[in-house]
Amino acid sequence: MRAYCTLVWRELTAHFFSWAAYVIIAAVVFLIGLGFAITLKGLNGLGTPVPVTQLFYQTYCFWMILLIIPPVITMRTFALEKSTGTYETLMTTPVSEAQVVLAKFSGALIFGFIMWLPLLGCLFIVRSYSGESSALDGGAISSTFLGIFLIGALYTSMGVFASAITRSQIIAMMVGVGLGLSLFLLSFLNTAMSSVPGWAGELLAYVAVTEHMRDFSQGVVDTRPVIFCLTLTVLFLIWTWKAVETRRWK
Repeated sequence: MRAYCTLVWRELTAHFFSWAAYVIIAAVVFLIGLGFAITLKGLNGLGTPVPVTQLFYQTYCFWMILLIIPPVITMRTFALEKSTGTYETLMTTPVSEAQVVLAKFSGALIFGFIMWLPLLGCLFIVRSYSGESSALDGGAISSTFLGIFLIGALYTSMGVFASAITRSQIIAMMVGVGLGLSLFLLSFLNTAMSSVPGWAGELLAYVAVTEHMRDFSQGVVDTRPVIFCLTLTVLFLIWTWKAVETRRWK
């Protein structure tokens, strides 16, 4: 456990001592602000009967952060170690492959979740403009952050996996974005086939991340999206572990 915590701290310090991390933070803060500017413009000074979190979920800025930022954060996790020659040194230390994978995943996930904290301030600002007490619901805020954490963990695990199978950070980012975008596009396929009965329609509804995030933004926490996100996250982490284990013994 001590080795794992040391590795997590190593990952976090690597993020926060990198100039690229602050560029990413600035981009996320800008997109959050832009998303809420669009939300305020849509309200046009009128009240809203739905939670503000649901309005923000519907903006493209929200999904840009959720889809693009995790691969950008995770592209360096293994690819940078390989390109700089520190990967071999890391893997010869007295730590297991599982500890390395979990530490890199945890560091990236914590860093990514910290970047969402300005969302809280924006929520209270929008609440002051909406004039509706129902616009800022504690349950909706909590479930929204739970959804961001779960879906963020899924996309982070995809990004870590992509970084583990290549030496290039650019390729790792492209693979991570491709995996995340493929899962995201299934939501549109679900919308097109929503009227189709049978197991195909039910399967698409189960993997539609936009539908899951909509429920979270409304304050609804269902066990199905929780299990879905956790299962896929664990699956990608296992694949990452196998990729690291295979490379170690080559």
